Amino acid sequence: METTNKNSTVAFINLSTLSQYFIPFGNFIFPIIIWTTNKDKSEYINQQGKDTINFQLSLLIYSFVLALIAIPIVLITFFQNVSFTAFANGNDFHIDHFNFNQITGVVSIAVFALFLFIFMKVAEFFLIIYASLKTSNGDAFKYPLTIAFLK
Repeated sequence: METTNKNSTVAFINLSTLSQYFIPFGNFIFPIIIWTTNKDKSEYINQQGKDTINFQLSLLIYSFVLALIAIPIVLITFFQNVSFTAFANGNDFHIDHFNFNQITGVVSIAVFALFLFIFMKVAEFFLIIYASLKTSNGDAFKYPLTIAFLK
């Protein structure tokens, strides 16, 4: 396979992960399709495709862990501090007397998890662009903090 074609294919595998912003799970569907159809043509395409998919799977696991930390803390804190007399009317939901005094330091863990998630998504965007540029020049790129699911 021609070198520029290999580089373009690998760069396109990386860029196809940005489809997640338009199509749910596009960051898995399109790279897997491109990788599986071209992995036998070059070891470079095979390895870089695996790295891209491993990075996306790692980010999915990191996102689940952060959600498992943040969502229960926020829900528990919310339901402990809301008066449920609003449901007695049967008409509208009104939050009466939301008490900020009883919110503990545990909420700071949820806020930290939220900020970490936002940082992770911003870093993902820039890493994808950087990986696409490096691989389009023929350089191998290794994503940081990636769990090797596909070897």
